[in-house]
Amino acid sequence: MQIKISSRHGSLSEDAQANIRGKVEKLLNHFDRLMEIEVTVDLEHDRQPEVTIHVDAEHKRDLVASAKAETVLTAVDQAVSKQDALIRKYKEKLQNHHPR
Repeated sequence: MQIKISSRHGSLSEDAQANIRGKVEKLLNHFDRLMEIEVTVDLEHDRQPEVTIHVDAEHKRDLVASAKAETVLTAVDQAVSKQDALIRKYKEKLQNHHPR
């Protein structure tokens, strides 16, 4: 599983990237068949950075969650929470699928 962290209109410190990576890795607790997680931090608006998390799950492309907040880490927490809900919903859909 691969985690990519990128930023637009600015840069992130190594500590911030490590912190983001740690928060995003928690998504694997609910669904271990994630192929890639891509985190994009948009720092264009200093007052409200935006974080977007794209997840490539097995047999499913692009589960996307975004959040804006006062700080980057708060936005990451909100986006991870949204992405976690999307992953749980997708996993439940897979488990409840009954072939005919």
